[in-house]
Amino acid sequence: MSEAFRWPRARLGKLLIFYGSGATPRGGKNAYRAAGVPLVRSMNVHDLRFERSSLAFIDNTQAQLLNRVQIMDNDVLLNITGASVARCCLASSLAVGGRVNQHVMILRTDPSVADARWIARALAGPYKSSLLAIAGSGATREALTRSDIESFEVSLPTVDYQSKVADLLDAYDLLIENNRRRIEVLEEMARLLYREWFVHFRFPGHEDVELVDSDLGPIPKGWSTGRLVEACSLVMGQSPKSEYYNDVGMGLPFHQGVSDFGNWFPTHTKWTTVDKRVAEPGDLLFSVRAPVGRINVAPDRLVVGRGLSAIRALDNHQCFLLMQIKNKFVVEDSIGGGTIFNAVTKKDMESILLLKPASSVVRQFEALVGPMVDLLSRLIQQNEVLREGRDLLLPRLVSGELDLSELDLDLELATV
Repeated sequence: MSEAFRWPRARLGKLLIFYGSGATPRGGKNAYRAAGVPLVRSMNVHDLRFERSSLAFIDNTQAQLLNRVQIMDNDVLLNITGASVARCCLASSLAVGGRVNQHVMILRTDPSVADARWIARALAGPYKSSLLAIAGSGATREALTRSDIESFEVSLPTVDYQSKVADLLDAYDLLIENNRRRIEVLEEMARLLYREWFVHFRFPGHEDVELVDSDLGPIPKGWSTGRLVEACSLVMGQSPKSEYYNDVGMGLPFHQGVSDFGNWFPTHTKWTTVDKRVAEPGDLLFSVRAPVGRINVAPDRLVVGRGLSAIRALDNHQCFLLMQIKNKFVVEDSIGGGTIFNAVTKKDMESILLLKPASSVVRQFEALVGPMVDLLSRLIQQNEVLREGRDLLLPRLVSGELDLSELDLDLELATV
């Protein structure tokens, strides 16, 4: 790549028209209200993601004391202390007009020289390790000081080029977000249909079926109940010795707990050459140690360690089994016991009581929900491809290693 695209560098302090952090409101947590002026804390600031669910609020009197650090549109938020130091994102529209506490710094860029999106992506991406190195050099705890921020250098092409790069990466994020929303809708549709048919028993033709007593309470006549061991094959995980682990892809993917679980599929970060306890593609991965009952689906053939079990329906109605187990364990740690943490044994698992509906009803359910789950799976996989592509492009575009005009990118990837 031509040196023409290796951008000059500039100190961050020269690109900002305001930067500052706030303070803890008087009274600490007792000052928080159910509504009012938003107060952004470090838990709200993740790399390129603003977490809205934990947003706190303070009253106008408390907010007036922090007026000098009022959040504006396009502000960059940077965590400057603690375990989350150096996490960085753009302020959410929900936070505009709000304040920050002492753990968060507002960085307001001069729009004539710097696009806020460029700065946020640079700090959260290729410069994250440098920020962490500076923060970790303190004598007492991890922290970024005002002088650290002022003197920190970033690459700086023209503001027009910054905006073009930000637009491209925003397009990736928009596709990912659209897919995420579709995934949520599909999950909710499948969940509600399961509950309508198999919890409230309003399945097609239910008007002509009376309810009878069972071990699970009243159920439609002709349906039954049974233990998991009668309806499923069950593999309880066992962890190989650590010398058989690797992170370079040798052998089969290995999971022994929920640390790499996603909303639906786990991410592979470890492999093993010992394949004694194996889950097949589509098997339910069920956590048998705290948090008991967390569920993912095996995307590939993989090895399960001592914290997981693999479950497969003997009648091949794996989609129905997935929805039934997810509904049964919507509250984690609802079975099992232990003096230190919750855990379940093979006997506990085998004894889980399951509903056995009429096979005709299950077939109708899978005919409706199966395509939803298939589409949901494709959307999740597409989002992984989009994230990988975006995350590979980000450092090379920010550094100038890649020229935007040389890229031939297909942003139709997330459409179905």
